[in-house]
Amino acid sequence: MTKYLIAAIAIGAAIWWALYSLTSGGANAAMFAYEDPAVVSEGQAIYEAQCASCHGADLAGQPDWQIGDAEGVLPAPPHDENGHTWHHADGLLFEITKFGTSEVVGSGYKSNMAGFEDVLSDDEIRATLAYIKSTWPRHIVERHNQFNAAAEVN
Repeated sequence: MTKYLIAAIAIGAAIWWALYSLTSGGANAAMFAYEDPAVVSEGQAIYEAQCASCHGADLAGQPDWQIGDAEGVLPAPPHDENGHTWHHADGLLFEITKFGTSEVVGSGYKSNMAGFEDVLSDDEIRATLAYIKSTWPRHIVERHNQFNAAAEVN
């Protein structure tokens, strides 16, 4: 009986992971084409229209982005090499952009970063993130690629 229960749990987990990867933009589904000029150009236009008002036209974020306001909400972080965006694998960046930070982080985390699920297509989200990644120095891109590789293993 125990081995059937374990098998059922394993099958359930495999099905969940497959559905998660297909529907939520898991790491493999969200790899960013940061070296494709057409994708990057599209992403830059989307960033300027949808993201720059909070994260800055130069991707520098809002002042004091690491200090929360009276309600504990942090200002918009930078997406350049000085921020922490590149510390997160593609899959997580995709999910945060699509669903919003509070939804992804959970546990009562407060953020003004709403999801773009009803505003941008998955390809538009990927293009925007490709643009952001294309602005990083080569050594940061290489480190980010290492985060992606580690995320794919896990």
